[in-house]
Amino acid sequence: MFKKLLSNKRYYGINDTKEDDEQKYYRSSFHKDYDRVIFSNSFRRLSKKTQVHPLSKNDHVHNRLTHSLEVASVGRSLGLRAGEFLSKKYPEIEIDPYDVAYIIQTACLAHDIGNPPFGHAGEEVIKEWFESNRDKNFLKELSKDELEDFIHIDGNAQSFRIVSQIENNLFCGGMRLTFATLGTLVKYPYSSGRCEHLGKSKFNFFQSEAEFFRTLFLELGLVNIDGSYKRHPLSYLMEASDDICYGLLDLQDALELKIITLEDTKNIFTLICGEDEVVKIYSDVSIEDTKKVSRLVAVSIHLLAVHTMDVFEENFDAIISDEQPKDLIEVFRKKEFQTAIKEAKRLGSQKIFNEKRKIELELGAYNIIETLLENLMHASYELYKKEDESKLSFRYKRALELMGENRPKKTESLYNMYQRVIDYIVGMTDNHAMYVANQLNGMGI
Repeated sequence: MFKKLLSNKRYYGINDTKEDDEQKYYRSSFHKDYDRVIFSNSFRRLSKKTQVHPLSKNDHVHNRLTHSLEVASVGRSLGLRAGEFLSKKYPEIEIDPYDVAYIIQTACLAHDIGNPPFGHAGEEVIKEWFESNRDKNFLKELSKDELEDFIHIDGNAQSFRIVSQIENNLFCGGMRLTFATLGTLVKYPYSSGRCEHLGKSKFNFFQSEAEFFRTLFLELGLVNIDGSYKRHPLSYLMEASDDICYGLLDLQDALELKIITLEDTKNIFTLICGEDEVVKIYSDVSIEDTKKVSRLVAVSIHLLAVHTMDVFEENFDAIISDEQPKDLIEVFRKKEFQTAIKEAKRLGSQKIFNEKRKIELELGAYNIIETLLENLMHASYELYKKEDESKLSFRYKRALELMGENRPKKTESLYNMYQRVIDYIVGMTDNHAMYVANQLNGMGI
């Protein structure tokens, strides 16, 4: 079974998949995956995308790029240990622990590559805009499933679309990552149709990627008898790496920005590191509060990572079964670790995400993304309805020209036209989104 889960096949287009047969001893298929993400334009643009605090003037605050690199660092460590565990569990398969490490590390690098400008606030604006316009004529021609993709738009699904369809080889395999890496990237192996049932907008593939998604998960052996999909076992370690990092590093940023105090974090670190360690570091008057938190974050990440691997190994049979756990944190043996992560999220909700400056900037982000959607979506609909492009209004013709090579094509379906608009907006940095919105509003002259 696990040999299929480490498939090095790549997708080159419809009915065109093949194994990577150009490996070198110094550069495996999975090493190449890592390089393809690192050198991609989509990954580089994460340096100018919000993690939590939009358009921060403080250079120490995390952006999507620094966050992704830190998650990938934790993922690599978990992957090496997982590789050692798997090589012993499946001695009949030649499993190189470094291959497993590269698979998880690359999935970690790409996990936020589909997030829009201004972080989750940007995502919420897009969802709300489509929901509020769902009864308008320009959306009525979409099927129910197509409309659900936009109303519940999720960065996870957009990340999968970018790496498998958009980046580098447009609609011919995207980055052409190995099937093992693509499977590990998937946290929610279902479409937007499940969102209403789940009560939250979390899913991993749009209708446009449904056919390839099935091909991928059949190849990996992750399709149940009823046609539903299972998670790739290594995706649990990718997800845990993200959960470990963002909860703790959000605290580091908030302290740097003076949104919270050292005292606010004390109980969280005590639950993970123990009272003696916290007292020792907190009482050291020779270092600043931000450095105290940095030290405790480092200790906490190590302890949580070690426990995560223990839990992964102990629960491995359940993870590869049809009754998979929700995530690894759910089955942590050390309940104090669970409590600490929940406490960090609670502190984030209460103080960090509701900080006044952040709210002000997110309201500005709302206007920026709404301006982009209003202009580009209506321009795309007019393109779809007109007999030819020459009959477009001057305003919408110029708006579409702003999109360059990303602009929708007359030959595409309405659904695909709208997707190209979302691809364009999601691909923007915070600064570029603001610039284009100003141009459309006549404020950039």
